[in-house]
Amino acid sequence: MVPELIDKYVFLVQTFIEAGSAGLSLQELQDRWEGRYGEPYPRRTFVNHRAAVAEVFGVEITCDRSTNRYYIDAGESAVDKRAATEYLIDTFTVKSLLTLGQERLSGRVSVEEIPSGHKYLTSIMEAMLDNAVLSIEYRKYLSTETDLRTIRPYALKEFEKRWYVVAYSESAGDLRTFALDRIAGLRRNGDHFKMPAGFSVEKLFQPSFGIYLPEGEKPVLVKIRTTLREAAYLEDLPLHPSQMLLSKDSSSCIYAMTLIPNPGFIMELCKRGNRLEVLEPLSLRNAVKEELKNALKQYEN
Repeated sequence: MVPELIDKYVFLVQTFIEAGSAGLSLQELQDRWEGRYGEPYPRRTFVNHRAAVAEVFGVEITCDRSTNRYYIDAGESAVDKRAATEYLIDTFTVKSLLTLGQERLSGRVSVEEIPSGHKYLTSIMEAMLDNAVLSIEYRKYLSTETDLRTIRPYALKEFEKRWYVVAYSESAGDLRTFALDRIAGLRRNGDHFKMPAGFSVEKLFQPSFGIYLPEGEKPVLVKIRTTLREAAYLEDLPLHPSQMLLSKDSSSCIYAMTLIPNPGFIMELCKRGNRLEVLEPLSLRNAVKEELKNALKQYEN
């Protein structure tokens, strides 16, 4: 079930998105709120929620003082500028609707299971809002034991159906990513931290792929050739934000992108089989080739 507080934030954002440029008066918003939750919506509560929505989703609810109507600016809002925010809002909204319509829609809606779920998502978001230090019980892959880690939660990142918290690990003395599905326990330890000036999770991962943190490697120019069918998928879901089309003929497309070719990126290329060929750099081409050769050996034997 979507935690109540986050559900209300999402309802607020979705309500203003649906209202469009006309916006809503406070009374209209209060009527919709009461219709959804069956409770009054005081102005003070709206003020608090409005500030929280700006913090959590990066979405500003603006007031037109000449009409006293509130709206989300379609041109300036993060809702239009940041696909990650859209996905976050959509994720919560879908889960909320599925919860509300569970009986009526039973047997008619199928969704993929997300291993990390949302058990600790709200707690981490609230800790981020307060810049609160967390103590987590964390289990590494291939281990049944948990370690106690003290972290400063800087950001949340979703990748391939898993949620990760990007945090400063006090034991490691550096940034680390922790998968939420491997957190066995979480609590605040009473300490607080100061966010680094200018921190941006998008900028942090921009030269990388997936949830691999850059560790001093330099991005390189990667060129790939794909079938036209695969190119259609890549146009909808680019491999990397830097992806750009270089050329296209009757049978294939050539794309270029600049990133650090980490193991996750190599696996991403391999899973596309003969629909994609790495042209350069040679080191990446050879790495993909070796992975595919090793996979083939398992079937030849």
